[in-house]
Amino acid sequence: MAKEELRSISRNLQELQKKLSLLIDSFQNNSKLPQHSRISLDDGVSRLGSASSKVVAFMKSPVGQYLDRHPFLAFTLLVFIVMSAVPVGFFLLIVILTSLAALLGVIILEGLVIAVGGLSLLCILCGLGFVSLIMSGMMIASYVVVSSLINYWFSPRPLTQQNTNGDFLPAMKSADFEGLYQE
Repeated sequence: MAKEELRSISRNLQELQKKLSLLIDSFQNNSKLPQHSRISLDDGVSRLGSASSKVVAFMKSPVGQYLDRHPFLAFTLLVFIVMSAVPVGFFLLIVILTSLAALLGVIILEGLVIAVGGLSLLCILCGLGFVSLIMSGMMIASYVVVSSLINYWFSPRPLTQQNTNGDFLPAMKSADFEGLYQE
């Protein structure tokens, strides 16, 4: 019984090997089939009726003709494109999100710089206003004091008279002495 099982397993393996080799041969010899016995991609496109002119132009190009003669390669290329769409899409999404984040970061950074600069400018202008107020007050006070001193020093007064002792006395009217020395 064990020998019969081994023989049936070996027959099954041989049949699977034959089927696999026939399948591989059919893939390899697919382009050698007569033109009327297989369906062309160009025929399928023309049957749809809504094919765009770009697809028809591609199918008439040398690359389209080559893919039409090698359907396995065309299918492999289609599967590759479909499967690569997801990683490429994720990559483009990350690029766009990173760009938006950088743009938003620049906007936030620019807003922060403008806010800090504005507050600094406000503080500087308030300080300059205070300093200018103090300086103008000091200048006005200096002007008043200096002008008073100049008016006092250089005011037009009557000439002084010389006393008999040789001292210079300011000239005074007799009315100035009235009431000061009364006897």
